[in-house]
Amino acid sequence: MNEIKIGIIGLGHLGKLHLKNLLELDNATCSGIFEIDKEKAKSISEEFKIKFHNDLETLIESSDAIIISVPTSFHFEVGKIALEKKRHIFIEKPITVTVDEANELISIAKENGCLIQVGHIERFNPALLALEKYNLEPMFIQSDRLSQFNPRGTDVAVILDLMIHDIDIILHLVKSDVEKIDANGVAVVSNSIDIANARIQFKNGCVANVTASRISQKKMRKMRMFQRDAYIAIDFLQGISEIYKLVNPDEEFIGISYGVIGTGEKRRRIIYEQPEIPVVNAMKYEQAMFVKSIKENLPPIVSGEDGKKALEVAQYIIDVIEKGKVNKKLTN
Repeated sequence: MNEIKIGIIGLGHLGKLHLKNLLELDNATCSGIFEIDKEKAKSISEEFKIKFHNDLETLIESSDAIIISVPTSFHFEVGKIALEKKRHIFIEKPITVTVDEANELISIAKENGCLIQVGHIERFNPALLALEKYNLEPMFIQSDRLSQFNPRGTDVAVILDLMIHDIDIILHLVKSDVEKIDANGVAVVSNSIDIANARIQFKNGCVANVTASRISQKKMRKMRMFQRDAYIAIDFLQGISEIYKLVNPDEEFIGISYGVIGTGEKRRRIIYEQPEIPVVNAMKYEQAMFVKSIKENLPPIVSGEDGKKALEVAQYIIDVIEKGKVNKKLTN
């Protein structure tokens, strides 16, 4: 297989960004676009010199894979059509509206030998990529994702709009099943939850305290993790990661020493390290990994199963907030 022919369905804010990055990608070409707003489709087609299709079927037929960037309520419908035509799909987050829909898409993909990659773009954030070589085993996580109000995205709760990014990362980092979730939140300026906090407890003892708000005065996208002998701070907005760790006083180290604490066998040296941040365009990199998965038949970095698990936890949080205590058990 040479260049992968990729079509884009949905040319809103994210769809247009996907198109711009796809046109710069190696090993892939844009087979065209489909947008229900024909005037917008024509304008973008002329701007980027890309063919626009009048219906989904012709775009899908002319493509090896599809990027789905339509409103979440249409993810399942469009994804099902593409998968049943044996086309790989890249689908923006959240994967679908319901967990049942996600399960069905995953099942259809398996039946047809297709890949699903979900657009949890923060997995490709340079600040997180910089930590790949480190052994991360967090036992307490504090995550804060705050943004100023923007009408775009308020058709869903802030849990599905913003918090789901951190849910996905936390589920990826914590190698354990969820045991319990407590949550609270409130609608302030929209008809859905605008600010929320969740406390996620895992069976291995790890606890994640996750906050998301879309009514803040300033933006913040930070995650702080504590594990035995180390504290890791990630600033997704600034693209910076920092590590403070305790090592044996005589151990060779890389970084800055802040001296030695403790006495006797408990003496430890405090080391500060700021990992080198790779120069990466997160969206282009996630597209490149999607293409690599197709060409080399590799599991996607963010699979349909990953997307489903993040959605399941997010929906559980919403249910706790809206309906009170939920008795159902999260699937493992």
